[in-house]
Amino acid sequence: MGADMKIVALRALTIALVLSPCTIHAQAWMPPAESSRCPSKWGAGDERGSLNLQTPASVAEAAKAIKTGEIIELGYILRSSIPMVGTRRFDIHTKRTFMNKEPNQRGSNEEVITTELGQVGTQLDGFAHQTHGDSFYNCIKVEDVATRSGFTKLGVEKVGTVMARGVLIDVAGLKGVDTLPDTYEITVDDLQQALLRQKTTLRSGDAVIINTGWGRLWEKDNARFNKGNPGIGIAAAEWLIKQNPILLGADCATVEVQPNPDPKLSLPIHQLALVVNGVHLLENLKLDELASKQAYEFAFVVQPLKIQGGSGSTVAPVAIR
Repeated sequence: MGADMKIVALRALTIALVLSPCTIHAQAWMPPAESSRCPSKWGAGDERGSLNLQTPASVAEAAKAIKTGEIIELGYILRSSIPMVGTRRFDIHTKRTFMNKEPNQRGSNEEVITTELGQVGTQLDGFAHQTHGDSFYNCIKVEDVATRSGFTKLGVEKVGTVMARGVLIDVAGLKGVDTLPDTYEITVDDLQQALLRQKTTLRSGDAVIINTGWGRLWEKDNARFNKGNPGIGIAAAEWLIKQNPILLGADCATVEVQPNPDPKLSLPIHQLALVVNGVHLLENLKLDELASKQAYEFAFVVQPLKIQGGSGSTVAPVAIR
């Protein structure tokens, strides 16, 4: 082979290697710089994020989804046998306090509960739960608000009652399976196809709830439930957030796929939703009844416990239709 031919061949090989999928590595997602995400669209110092979408008019509109008055509970019972991450725990100890001496013999019982109350069971993640470095939502700094007795800003007590139009996106139903595969990444196309199948559209201010079927493992296979789970990927999360939801929820532990397909990332949707865009996440929802009844639209109601300065709260949400 002549010198010119060798040069041509070398150039062709170089081009092939550059264009080969196995040599192209997409840059890992990173939270945007503070200069581009702060102040938030709700203004400097805002602590409510997408909850600002709730107005008296939006609540009244959500109530229109109630046709029969049927209530479907979306929260799990709290007890020691539920799946919990790491060292989280839920222990209840009953106390027989006393028997009153009066003739009516009034007895009294109480309980002591030891738990990470903001992060067990069906739970809502508050903005104080996640950071990018030392920066919360709206670039509030951890060192400025963290105390031994709670965070002085972004505490879950700021959430209050949420009532919105709820929309169930049944991705497991779309795929014709009881449960999506372990660590399945839900795509934008999955969400759009599920909505099309259901003849459902998203509106600004919706509580968007995703059914993966992972809840079928709750208290049946806790080890598998905790090991990882299907959920939305980065592109799907970005698309959903562009629809202006009041919150995002799912029947798995993280709402997002875990572990992330990119091994260099740790729960990026938690940052994308909570830190960057101010959208609360609702985890470990009980969605079996909602999905089996194909209840795709409903009035959604939830109120976190008013834990002063808390990072989140166990909750007992309901769908009313």
